[in-house]
Amino acid sequence: MADFRFSYNVFGIRSLAEFTDTCRRAESLGYDTVFAADHLGTPSPFPVLVAAAQATERLRVGTLVLNTAFWNPALLARDIATTDLLTEGRLEVGLGAGHMKWEFDEAGLPWQPFSERAERLRTTVAELTRHFSGEGFEQQREHNAEFDVPVLKPAQRTGFDGSGPPLLIGGTGDRVLRIAAETADIIGVAGVRQLPGRPPGTFRLCTAEEADERVAFTRQAAGDRADQVEWQVLVQAVIPTDDRRAAATELLPRFGDTMTLEQILDTPFLLIGTPEQMADQLQRNRTRYGFTYYSVHGPFMEAFAPVLPHLTTTAG
Repeated sequence: MADFRFSYNVFGIRSLAEFTDTCRRAESLGYDTVFAADHLGTPSPFPVLVAAAQATERLRVGTLVLNTAFWNPALLARDIATTDLLTEGRLEVGLGAGHMKWEFDEAGLPWQPFSERAERLRTTVAELTRHFSGEGFEQQREHNAEFDVPVLKPAQRTGFDGSGPPLLIGGTGDRVLRIAAETADIIGVAGVRQLPGRPPGTFRLCTAEEADERVAFTRQAAGDRADQVEWQVLVQAVIPTDDRRAAATELLPRFGDTMTLEQILDTPFLLIGTPEQMADQLQRNRTRYGFTYYSVHGPFMEAFAPVLPHLTTTAG
């Protein structure tokens, strides 16, 4: 089983100085990766990742996750290859199918059924693989032959069938997890589900038992690949406390009637307790689900940091 890795997700940027200081702080705390999201109103992911890599020495960078409906595959391939080169091979490419209808409306893009968005994800992976292998950009050499311009290719050759950076695919539904099982180097189990009868993008957290089922489904779809991929999970909140039960009780109103107290305490998508208790929970999750790549939202970066030494020592 893989060693633990830890990452945080950028929420916003106030200035270059503050952002680079935060990246350096994360690196000093032991984080492995900084991720950028792909939502309207948040910073554009690729410039953020280049700046993060420039500010740090070893921190990897990635997208968690790109909404493939927002991107033309050929232009996306160009941005990925360029970013991987400028970050000296530190990029991880996270892709997803998109789930916020209001973002599509605001961007003037048609909102499609989930089956069509999932198919867009699948074709995007195939098109990126084609471009990274050189087929998509070979005409560039012909048009610029007199200048000896190199064909644009990523620095890494580990993902996308050995032609590009590591590929992370994240989601919860059958279609996306099946695509992840077939193509991804890192499988992200999102841990949220659409509430029936509510507007698209209205979610609830998955329970521990639902996570069992999602992982079992994906492992079966992955077949022999299941033990070769890395399993990533996005923790929705980190709550330091000496009294787990009391803290979970205070959370109950936020979840309405979608989760019980015991489900809040057991779900792998929340961390509540002392650093030692959180580390124990992550060790249990590793045995139960195979989760070894943990991501937290940016506001919880400092709260989660005291957990890292416990797990790094154990995994060592």
